[in-house]
Amino acid sequence: MEPLETPEMNDRDYVNSLARGLEVICAFTRTRPKMTLSEIARATGMTRATVRRFLLTLVREGYAEKDDKVFSLKPKILELGYSALSSMGILDVAQPVMNELAHELQESVFAAVLTGDHVTYIARATSERLVHVSITVGSRAPAHAVSTGRILLAAEPADVLGRYIDRVNLTAITPNTVTSKVKLRAEIDRVRLENYSIVDQELEIGLGSISVPIRNGEGRVLAALNVCCPSSRTTVEDMQQRILPQLMIASQTITRGL
Repeated sequence: MEPLETPEMNDRDYVNSLARGLEVICAFTRTRPKMTLSEIARATGMTRATVRRFLLTLVREGYAEKDDKVFSLKPKILELGYSALSSMGILDVAQPVMNELAHELQESVFAAVLTGDHVTYIARATSERLVHVSITVGSRAPAHAVSTGRILLAAEPADVLGRYIDRVNLTAITPNTVTSKVKLRAEIDRVRLENYSIVDQELEIGLGSISVPIRNGEGRVLAALNVCCPSSRTTVEDMQQRILPQLMIASQTITRGL
């Protein structure tokens, strides 16, 4: 068997069409769940003809759908991520721990992974409260504006993080969103040292969140474990003092089970 070339890959092994197809998939976000051909072409920097071929292939394979001139992803797209996550065993291990944590805290609990410049939520547990955070499994959010994103970015190698900082457009989603690259880099550095992240109303007014990393047995960060808290009932201080200790215990429990 011919060995794989690791960690470097020979250019002849690189499948450009696959990479570009993945880029088309990643163009869809929480704020852009439906787009026209022209909008996707602008988002990816590809020609309309190229994007059209990728989209029609995704539609034919059941990963996307077309309604008039608008394209959107279908739930089948989640199978791509679930295949990888299931092979790591993280979902089977994390879900019962998250369910118990949500019951104890009476808040919504999530797990997320980094997908490009966004985070994607891969698991969710809710409490008995009547009002829940509206994040669903499969939804995405800009990594710079959420605590899960900062946890996951803090785990990236220095060169990867540097490229992210250079290219990212720090859109002001709310008046609280960090839009300074210097400030964001400093916050990510702090998160790496303290091993947790708190974001207060940067993605949505009235919503705060706290996250910690989920690691495997070798210490590599696989995902972020997150609790979302409406600001009307949970302060930043409460997240630090009441939620953080239980969140860290839950993360360690998941790690031991992997």
